[in-house]
Amino acid sequence: MNCKICGKESTYFSEGTILNKYKIIYFKCPNCYFVQTEEPYWIQEAYKEVINQSDVGYVDRNIVLSKVTSKIINRLFKKSEKFLDYGSGYGLFVRLMRDFGYDFYWQDTYCEDIFAKGFEIKDAGTNEFELVTGFELFEHFTEPIKEIENILKFSKNIFVSTFLFPSNNPRPEEWWYYGLEHGQHISLYSIETMNFIAEKYNLYFYTNKKNLHLFTKKKINSLMFKYINLWNIYYSIKPFSFKKTLREKDYQNIVEKLKK
Repeated sequence: MNCKICGKESTYFSEGTILNKYKIIYFKCPNCYFVQTEEPYWIQEAYKEVINQSDVGYVDRNIVLSKVTSKIINRLFKKSEKFLDYGSGYGLFVRLMRDFGYDFYWQDTYCEDIFAKGFEIKDAGTNEFELVTGFELFEHFTEPIKEIENILKFSKNIFVSTFLFPSNNPRPEEWWYYGLEHGQHISLYSIETMNFIAEKYNLYFYTNKKNLHLFTKKKINSLMFKYINLWNIYYSIKPFSFKKTLREKDYQNIVEKLKK
């Protein structure tokens, strides 16, 4: 296969079993280190449930990222402008951001808007936004360059979350983010991949080197970006509780049930 990011020849990397029944091949690009599946013939079946059953972190993720995004906007962008959440899912993030006072709008081709009705992209009155967010989205793209170019039509500032492919090259059974149980994660990005994308579109790229990334036309003081300290924010904004979260345990239980 050719790499769906840089177009170079992508070579065999590994195999995995998705949806508990399809043995598929993964390819890795030796140029930009992008990891992709073979053409995803199973994708329609994978999206019988748009928000997959094992995504037990959906609510917590939206709450945390709404606070992280607020900090990003307050320090780096014009908070009085309009914003777009691309691939919004049920619209929980948009609702939270509007509750915080930011003029956010919803866009999603596949999912029903439940929480942000009346604030969809058609209601924004514009196709130009100060910032576009896209959380747990890039890994779902079947045609990533096409999707990224579509996002760039709305803004040259894009704040996204997706876990970077680890440098130790884990195989499918060694890293949870392959999402074997649901089959929706078909595009995995290394930091080299993200840098390639930034250079391709003449954007600056900032990252916490784990899961939060900013593409922007603005040159940001690196000390400022470190001050925002995205990774610590992501894991420190938690409700006070004497009890340990059941999220990881619930995830493992659901994955095991899906295997039966």
